[in-house]
Amino acid sequence: MSSSAAIPIVAIVGRPNVGKSTLFNRFAGRRRALVADSPGLTRDRIVEELELAGRRVLLVDTAGLDPDAEKGLEAAVQAQAESALRDADAIFFVVDGKAGLLPEDESIARTLRKTRKPILVAVNKIDQPQHHADRVLEFHSLGFEAIEGVSGEHGGGAFDALEALIEKLPPEKASAEEPGEAAELRIAVVGRPNVGKSSLTNRVLGQERVVVSAEAGTTRDAIDVHFSVEDQAYVFVDTAGLRRPGRRSGTGERVGALMTVRALERAQVALLVLDCDQGPTDQDAHVGRMIQDLGRAVVVVANKWDRVPAEGRPEMKEQIEHSLRFMVDAPVVTLSALTGSGLRKLLPAVGRVARAAAQRIATADLNRWLQDAVARNPPGMTRHGKGRAPIKFQYGSQVGVHPPTFVLFCTDSDSLPAAYPRFLENQLRAQFGFEGTPLKILIRNRARKDT
Repeated sequence: MSSSAAIPIVAIVGRPNVGKSTLFNRFAGRRRALVADSPGLTRDRIVEELELAGRRVLLVDTAGLDPDAEKGLEAAVQAQAESALRDADAIFFVVDGKAGLLPEDESIARTLRKTRKPILVAVNKIDQPQHHADRVLEFHSLGFEAIEGVSGEHGGGAFDALEALIEKLPPEKASAEEPGEAAELRIAVVGRPNVGKSSLTNRVLGQERVVVSAEAGTTRDAIDVHFSVEDQAYVFVDTAGLRRPGRRSGTGERVGALMTVRALERAQVALLVLDCDQGPTDQDAHVGRMIQDLGRAVVVVANKWDRVPAEGRPEMKEQIEHSLRFMVDAPVVTLSALTGSGLRKLLPAVGRVARAAAQRIATADLNRWLQDAVARNPPGMTRHGKGRAPIKFQYGSQVGVHPPTFVLFCTDSDSLPAAYPRFLENQLRAQFGFEGTPLKILIRNRARKDT
């Protein structure tokens, strides 16, 4: 995937309690978003990569909106819709067929009508066929051509509606350039509010290019900053801070998550900035998992290191490594954006993880590794079909980078122990080195050939 041929983002938007998270879970195939009858319960955007209608898309479940936020629900729904307009490629606009057309729906529609991006109105909670005509009809007044009745609870019409929207996306653009091979290296600077993201960007640049304030949430938009160091061109993308669910104090923070998803999706490397004054938090881990889900190489930046007493530094490093233990082999760079100490280690670490994310393994080398790994730790016996036989891995190939993606073929993937893919990943990292980048290992069945 290249930055010029990015995966399209489809944003699910709508007022609170219309069933956005129920539909997202239906599409994702599992309960990724918290679902309840209380409006505003889902406060984080959640991302899922899907393949429908022959296209890969990133589906984003948008946060529930607090009616008391800033200037009230009117401001909140407008901000959410404007965020979707700015950062999504298509919009799945969910309304409630049971409740009927409400002023908040019309408010969102007024904003969405300003764009030429594909939009589909999904009239949710059409759980009985006889309700379809009456409940869908009144939403035609919103002024959108594509309107479909769906049931998030039972699934009726949901996938047909999403596929219809995806088919309206512009054709994919072929690109010969992959992210790691681009002239510019795009780096998304992400993390909680007020951990020093903007200060870090300014320190790297050596000048005040991004507004810095002690007030959390100063950065409301993703800001691209171009610069070069020793003939390498970089783009730093300074993003809005992602606050812990339930602690977002204003509409500006609510709309920041979609911009962060877009920035990560377009970047080759993420800088996950932590505040060593506070130590690692659950929200830092949440942002880290978002980076992993999007397949981005990462450097962990332990900022404000100068404030950690010398005797407490080993313990702080252990806390960071434990909190982010799922980010295998991610380098941790300790520095101070305020003083610049430790900064010289940052760009070399970025270069290493960028090269790791772009690394390709020759097919012959990959298959020698696979046979050696399986010989050291055989995967066991089949549990299906007639009789029991050893599971055999026949061959593997690398099919992509950013993240490095491998397809391995065996005789019975369903019988593999649950921990076996993790064993293969660890062996792959030990053999070839993939510092700071996620790996995607897909195991497929291939029938044994009789000889």
